[in-house]
Amino acid sequence: MSPPFALAHIPTLFVATAVTFGSMIPLFNAEWAITHLGLPRRVAVSKEAQTMMIFGTARATVIGASMLVFYYQGKLVEVDTVMVLLGAYVGAVDAYVCWLEGVQDKTVFRGVSGALIAAWGWFGMTAGA
Repeated sequence: MSPPFALAHIPTLFVATAVTFGSMIPLFNAEWAITHLGLPRRVAVSKEAQTMMIFGTARATVIGASMLVFYYQGKLVEVDTVMVLLGAYVGAVDAYVCWLEGVQDKTVFRGVSGALIAAWGWFGMTAGA
């Protein structure tokens, strides 16, 4: 049973939708997705990198879809838990890889975005609404 909608659910639904559908983009254009992630062109044109991007984002799609399913089942604590893990781990890895590749503007964006997503879940902002 879907929970009663609250404005505080918007960030969670945005993240879940963006992860679910945004992670499908590499299936259609992996080179663009890699470039959009912030990695250098030399990485984006690599067929091996494109293959790995598709593998990785297929798994991310499942994470986003799980969040949407949990949300519509009314399992908001579980949704917040996924937000913590997604924001903290994926955000940190994204920032770290961007830093290694020398794209500092994306490093900051990915790190801060991940921290905000993790904080939203840590403080139970979805379940507490």
